[in-house]
Amino acid sequence: MSPYWPSLFGGMLLGLACILLFLFNGRIAGISGIMGRMLGRERRLADLAFLAGLLAGPYLYAAAFGRLPTITIIAPWPLIIIAGLLVGFGTRMGSGCTSGHGIMGLARFSRRSIAATATFLMTGIVAATITGAMS
Repeated sequence: MSPYWPSLFGGMLLGLACILLFLFNGRIAGISGIMGRMLGRERRLADLAFLAGLLAGPYLYAAAFGRLPTITIIAPWPLIIIAGLLVGFGTRMGSGCTSGHGIMGLARFSRRSIAATATFLMTGIVAATITGAMS
C-alpha cells in the first residue's frame, strides 16, 4: 500500500466533516473557533461531536490499519510549549486557524482566508528551509 493513502483518506474525511458541519449547522469548521466556544460559555453539541471525532481519529486509524499511527517528536518540551503558545497567539491574531481559513475559507473564496493561507504556507516554507538547513 502507498504511504500516502492514509493521509489522502484522512484529508477526504476532514473535508467531508467540514462540508457536513456547514450544510447541517451553517457553521465553519475552524478548530480554534470551536475550541474557543467550548472553553467559553457557548457550547454546542455539534462542536462537541466534531472535537470528539478529532480525538477519536487515531483510534479509528488503529481499527482500520491494525496499529496506531507512528509519531516521532524530537524537539524538546520547552520548545514544543513555546511553539504551541505562538500558534495560539497567531490563531487569535489571524482570526482563525489553518482549518478555518485553509479548508473552509478557501472553499468560500474569502479574500481574508486566501491571504491567511498564503501567509501560513510561506511561513511554513521559510521555517522548513531554515530548520532543514540547520540539521
